[in-house]
Amino acid sequence: QVQLVESGGGLVQAGGSLRLSCAASGRTFGGVAMGWFRQAPGKEREFVAAISWSGVSPTYADSVKGRFTISRDNAKNTVYLQMNSLKPEDTAVYYCAAKFSGRYYASQSWASYGYDYWGQGTQVIVSS
Repeated sequence: QVQLVESGGGLVQAGGSLRLSCAASGRTFGGVAMGWFRQAPGKEREFVAAISWSGVSPTYADSVKGRFTISRDNAKNTVYLQMNSLKPEDTAVYYCAAKFSGRYYASQSWASYGYDYWGQGTQVIVSS
């Protein structure tokens, strides 16, 4: 049973920073790509960032490029999302996801249907 547990969310003022973590357990994560998605109230879930097993060439949504950084520590089975220069529009529940099946293509990393397991989410609120 794969478990993904997010942490690090909270309330922050605009311009501030947060670092989200996603700890994975229950299965070997060798070769597994990971992603971060978010869902704001009344909106559909949207892609934020993704990273391959090797960590080379992570991908980002245009809305977060230059502000967010995805990284991973494979020894700890943990993926991170460093969020800087936060804006009120970044307010959402943030989910991490793991892709076990199929080959990972960075060009398709935005597609939520490509991920097999999801965490329960962590709330991020950015006040203006």
